[in-house]
Amino acid sequence: MSIELESPDLHWMRCALVLATLAAREGEVPVGAVIVRDGELIAEGRNSPIAGNDPTAHAEIQALRAAGRALNNYRLGGTTLYVTLEPCPMCAGAMVHARVERVVFAATDPRTGAAGSIYNILQSNELNHRCEVQGGVLAEESAALLREFFRSRR
Repeated sequence: MSIELESPDLHWMRCALVLATLAAREGEVPVGAVIVRDGELIAEGRNSPIAGNDPTAHAEIQALRAAGRALNNYRLGGTTLYVTLEPCPMCAGAMVHARVERVVFAATDPRTGAAGSIYNILQSNELNHRCEVQGGVLAEESAALLREFFRSRR
């Protein structure tokens, strides 16, 4: 009998999904993000633009701000950012400026996705940094959470 260990990507995305669930409970669009370096949690964030009256308070931005404080640096080289929804252009731009090494997302965003769906800011040759991108990790779980959130609003 062998015990199959969960991959780090699945583990960290599950952590981001917990944060997304907390955001939904607070009436925010359910998106959660965590930033990891060398297998350790550096920072986390969840959507809070409504509560904070802040249009920039996306989960990724919250996590990037917390990571900058935790590492005492605005450059976040060597980090991986896990997020439950494909980043928007604002968040993708911030990740590029922060020099995030890798971005892993769950569900695609066919309206504003900037990691390949509509735009590909994270891997644009015109910019001075490119992130490695992996999409689709626990995509169905994230998409179901988003669908239920918006269904309950109608």
